[in-house]
Amino acid sequence: MEQVDSAVVIGGGIMGCDVAAIFLTNGCDVQIVEPSAAARNTLQNRCMQACHALGQDEPQGRLDVLARLGEIVWSDVSIVIECAPEKLDVKQRVFAELEPLAPAHVPLTSNSSSFPISSIGAGLKTRARMLGLHFFMPAHLVPAVEVVRSDVSDEAVALKVSDIMRRVGKKPVQVKKDVPGFLANRIQHALMREAISLVEQGFASAEDVDLAVRYGFGFRYIAAGPLLQKDLAGIDIHCAAAATMYPYLNADTTPSPLMQQLVERGDTGVKSPAKRGFYEWDDASIAKARDRYETALRKAMQILRDEEAS
Repeated sequence: MEQVDSAVVIGGGIMGCDVAAIFLTNGCDVQIVEPSAAARNTLQNRCMQACHALGQDEPQGRLDVLARLGEIVWSDVSIVIECAPEKLDVKQRVFAELEPLAPAHVPLTSNSSSFPISSIGAGLKTRARMLGLHFFMPAHLVPAVEVVRSDVSDEAVALKVSDIMRRVGKKPVQVKKDVPGFLANRIQHALMREAISLVEQGFASAEDVDLAVRYGFGFRYIAAGPLLQKDLAGIDIHCAAAATMYPYLNADTTPSPLMQQLVERGDTGVKSPAKRGFYEWDDASIAKARDRYETALRKAMQILRDEEAS
């Protein structure tokens, strides 16, 4: 398995801190580059909170907080993970500056959830070592990470990055083509399109849709993904059901009117000023939901670890 000595994380926001915690709690040193002085002042505490959520009061790795890419110490760096704001021009500038600084053997990866790595690295000379490395929020608690190749990404680099992710306890998923949404988000958005459509058409409330997923077919996903589950249950049964349902499933090519209305009103969930989205929120209910959510993720992660250990 690939040896991991240290990692560089570009961007000290929520995702950057959570990604840093993954490495710190696995004995790897981390350098975080964050240009905002205000963000740098809170970065140490925020990273430690993520480490505590992973069960470590004192992380095994050392954290260094830097203001500029030029301050990075490159000796022993195994990987660079860009977690800058989700703006293409920002990410392109970061990689253009990184390319001449980073030693040629160091993979350069982006946590972008929407921009293809081929677009981020367009025009650069060492695109073969550039990959998408898409974590899922909260990054420190969700085991999967997508390793996304462009047409020019070196397969050996993709496999090396996967080994690095295994070394720090993640479950890498190889995405062999740089398609919009990669793998998991394409599946997730297909589900979301139908879920929102059912609410919009009055078939069910948001709460009942969530209950159907959490306590119905979603309950099985911790044990088996959708394709394995169909092998166990019978592909013929699924095929017959598909022939009945597919003509009636939502196939819109734009976001639903309901979702667009919520966004236009500013009702974007718990982060909105009115604390509204599909549900109504207040400070107490937000805190309770987040605690329950993270507790459930930690317990689910332990189930998977126990399965691997058996």
